Amino acid sequence: MSRAVAFDVMREDVKAVLGRINYATMTTVDGRLRPRSRVLIAVWELDGPQPIGWLGTFRTPVKTAHLAAHPYATFSYWDQRQDTVSFDTGAAWTDDPAERRHAWRLYEQGSPAGVGYPPARFWPDGPDGAAWQVLKLQPYRVQLLLGRELASGVPPRIWRSPAEGVTAAL
Repeated sequence: MSRAVAFDVMREDVKAVLGRINYATMTTVDGRLRPRSRVLIAVWELDGPQPIGWLGTFRTPVKTAHLAAHPYATFSYWDQRQDTVSFDTGAAWTDDPAERRHAWRLYEQGSPAGVGYPPARFWPDGPDGAAWQVLKLQPYRVQLLLGRELASGVPPRIWRSPAEGVTAAL
């Protein structure tokens, strides 16, 4: 059982959980449907009608092959309070210089607050350097469950992108 909600109903709780946890487990699937997970930091723009994410990363052969076969990724956040947020996203590399610089700024300033880091530590050539690669993350489903809600039997809150047209059963 879950509760379908508008994103603005869960926005502040999502920001709080992400700001506390910072690191996410990103999962992709290869061409043979085998999952691979890695821990990293994505930044999120959460103040609009629907969220959008950005991942500054290295364009590794594994990530590239997985996303070529299945252009989706899940980003899961969990802490000892049993607070969880999961973003199910479409994920695509962007080579647009404006988007790459935008993602860089979000990492520098923290988006949301508490999430991010100085990317120049890993990419000294800056947002226009060849090593800085960016995945644009377009969530189609976000699930939030706070530990205190779990303990009292409250079902998770789930937002779905209106563009997806998915059924409540998903």
